[in-house]
Amino acid sequence: MARHAGRGWYGRVIGAAVGVTAVTAAASVWTAQAGQTTSAPAHHTAPKTVAVSPVIAHSSDAGAHAVNITIDDGPDPTWTPQVLQVLRENGVKATFCMVGPQARAHPDMVKQVVAAGHRLCDHTVSHDTGMDHKSESYQSQQILDAEKQITEASGGVRPMYYRAPGGAFTPYSRTLAASHGMRPLGWNADSKDFERPGTDAIVATVKSELANGPTLLFHDAGGDRSQTVAALRILLPWLKQQGYAFGFPVR
Repeated sequence: MARHAGRGWYGRVIGAAVGVTAVTAAASVWTAQAGQTTSAPAHHTAPKTVAVSPVIAHSSDAGAHAVNITIDDGPDPTWTPQVLQVLRENGVKATFCMVGPQARAHPDMVKQVVAAGHRLCDHTVSHDTGMDHKSESYQSQQILDAEKQITEASGGVRPMYYRAPGGAFTPYSRTLAASHGMRPLGWNADSKDFERPGTDAIVATVKSELANGPTLLFHDAGGDRSQTVAALRILLPWLKQQGYAFGFPVR
């Protein structure tokens, strides 16, 4: 399911969007998720209204020499717990881009992700990589229904980002997501783990693409993700050895 110049299943989102007016609408997001750094879930407080940009985010809030770990397509009852374990062992926080029905089917997993201090991202209902060619009403349904499913599964924690399947963003979808407090989220380094090329190949791909930018793309669903888990066990300590910090995508 190649997209965008043959960049694997997802393809690459290149550059920030231009020509889109800033969104003036604000969205409600739970402050319990923003800036969480401990493994214990915070008590929910009243929703805080924040405005976000519709420009696709690629950079890290942890500075120039940092990476953002992003995990797509889950949650999955087999692989998400293993990814969470590797992240916990290395003291790393990540952003989980969840497909709405997967979140609804596995609410305990969603809650575990939030409780561990990771952030949530809306990855639509159907993971339709051609949604940029569909109607605005279809795009709205895909984004907003998934937002609702993820929020309900989490117990009230809203997604902070929106990642279009295959990078299939449109000006409309970016503006809509931003108006609901979800920053459009791209990536810079596609691990190509979805193709299951082998652990060594995943590691080599990430190392070779690090110069492209800080946001790294992995998967915790859509099939056997044992290679991804094994690659993360190698990459996370290696990134630390190279002096990289770990952050979240900018908001």
